[in-house]
Amino acid sequence: MGLGLRSPHKVRRRFPAGGKRGRGAKGSGRPSPGRERQPPDGRSEPALDSHPHLSSEALGYFRRALSALKESPTAGEERELMVRNILKEVEAQALALSTNRTASEMVQELLEFSPLKPFCRVWAALRSNLRFVACHRCGVHVLQSALLQLPRLLGSPAEEEEVEDGKDGPMETLEELVLGLAAEVCDDFLFYCGDTHGSFVVRTLLQVLGGTILESERARPRGSQSSEPQRVPARECKPTDFEVPETFLNCLQDLSSCFLKDIAVFITDKISSFCLQVALQILHRRRPQFCAHLCNAVIDYLSTRNSSADGSPLLLFVRDQTSSRLLEQVLLVLEPPRLQSLFEDHFQGQLQTLAAHPIANFPLQRLLDAITAPELLLPVFEELSPALEAVLAQGHTGVVVALVGACRRVGAHQAQVLQLLLEAFHCAEPSSRQVACVPLFATLMAYEVYYGLTEEEEGAVPAEHQVEMAAARALEEVTVLGSLLLQHLLHFSTPGLVLRSLGVLTGPQLLALAQSPAGSHVLDAILTSPSVTRKQRRRVLQTLKGQYVALACSRHGSRVLDAIWNGAALGARKEIATELGEQNQELIRDPFGHHVARNVALTTFLKRREAWEQQQGAVAKRRRALNSILEG
Repeated sequence: MGLGLRSPHKVRRRFPAGGKRGRGAKGSGRPSPGRERQPPDGRSEPALDSHPHLSSEALGYFRRALSALKESPTAGEERELMVRNILKEVEAQALALSTNRTASEMVQELLEFSPLKPFCRVWAALRSNLRFVACHRCGVHVLQSALLQLPRLLGSPAEEEEVEDGKDGPMETLEELVLGLAAEVCDDFLFYCGDTHGSFVVRTLLQVLGGTILESERARPRGSQSSEPQRVPARECKPTDFEVPETFLNCLQDLSSCFLKDIAVFITDKISSFCLQVALQILHRRRPQFCAHLCNAVIDYLSTRNSSADGSPLLLFVRDQTSSRLLEQVLLVLEPPRLQSLFEDHFQGQLQTLAAHPIANFPLQRLLDAITAPELLLPVFEELSPALEAVLAQGHTGVVVALVGACRRVGAHQAQVLQLLLEAFHCAEPSSRQVACVPLFATLMAYEVYYGLTEEEEGAVPAEHQVEMAAARALEEVTVLGSLLLQHLLHFSTPGLVLRSLGVLTGPQLLALAQSPAGSHVLDAILTSPSVTRKQRRRVLQTLKGQYVALACSRHGSRVLDAIWNGAALGARKEIATELGEQNQELIRDPFGHHVARNVALTTFLKRREAWEQQQGAVAKRRRALNSILEG
């Protein structure tokens, strides 16, 4: 269905939220990851009776020791001595502890407290059984946790102290232990990458060698068994960098060279592919030239397979559930000139087909996320924009959000894409409907669906917007993608229409938006967008007057109120504090409200108004001084 003149036979639209992908995602086209995956011959773990035995007495000792450690003071000689003594016992039974489900979680916690030398001794105790531990469902998490301690331990002053002797001679340094682990992994790279558990070690090792811990690793709960990385949108991923020796970066490149020897496996095998995806992210930050070399190897391989019936051979892999994930990462790390040539050689003319595909629409989203040049956005926009409503109707809303995000980032086609959105949501004509765009975009519903109009009420000619009807209707549930869409639109160079639509929301409707887990971020965009003037911001936010207590007593609303408070002038702060003060006892009793009351210094406001005003005036003065420095 096109986006031309409105037809009386236009289908009523409630756009599926879409965007779900991965395990259990309905209609995603991707089956759940096989945790029951059987390893190939030669990869099986030892039988259960060959596992080292951990007595119940030993388990009880370590449970009590960990509990005592948590209750002890956070610093001091007594605590340090306790940590060293416990870790000495861990060293003696490292293998048994690491392969016991309960004990392995305790070891992970103990490693977080460990000084450098006891840590190295525990690592050395596990090294002789690396393959067994790395491919064990519990042992792998101990190794992963140990690797994630490196940002804390690298460069520790204790590393420079005298060398202690271990059982087999002088104890290795932390750097030597990590490089030794990398050498062992490199010797059997394909095995470790292809093992459901061992691949976690490879992925974490790549991050440590590159001095970059990805958000997905820091956010993964302890003991997580999923072989599939957390699905974190690229725009939200915030890696943490730390200093590493040059030997680590050289080792990172050497280890990454192993991907080139069996590139076909790493493209087509689901478990192995995750390792290459992580390597591309790390190399992009630390060794961009080698990252480009790896990307070219992937593209060259995919481009030389059997041709598909409708275009480039690479398009076959874009539709594959395993290789498409790797292509997503390749698209995100390609340099702009290479991205342009990839589009022209393989994607141009196929975008609408890819947007409609249940798997291929995800690599298309990453292509849109990677666009930074107007020269690339122009042909992409011209090809995709006529199918915008059809893409929404298919439930692939992420493609539309990514296209709008590209328009925001590049600063082009913004008015055009907004008009197309209005038409797709059936609120372009008559013009009175345009002020209803915010609830429609937020909930991903077309006008007639949101307001429950029958076919007779809608008729051949769309009816005018009924302000009273809209004001009486409670805001429907805000979707994540709808929220992202509004956030992009508020960062357009001229967000006037969206702000006018926000301005006509009633207090309860705007409150519901602010209290929504997804909708609260729309308020964040109002407060932070450089395109929204102070006057426009004040006009929207004044609707919340009378709603501050309800806002303060909400998990997400309280965060919005804190953000409003931090940017408010003294006069606005007085208004907020006055309204909150009328319900002071209710705020204090509420788990979220009492934090707001403390942030506002509500007790001081109610009992010592003059001191409160002086305090707030000083805060405002410091803020102005800081802003002048930042702007200068």
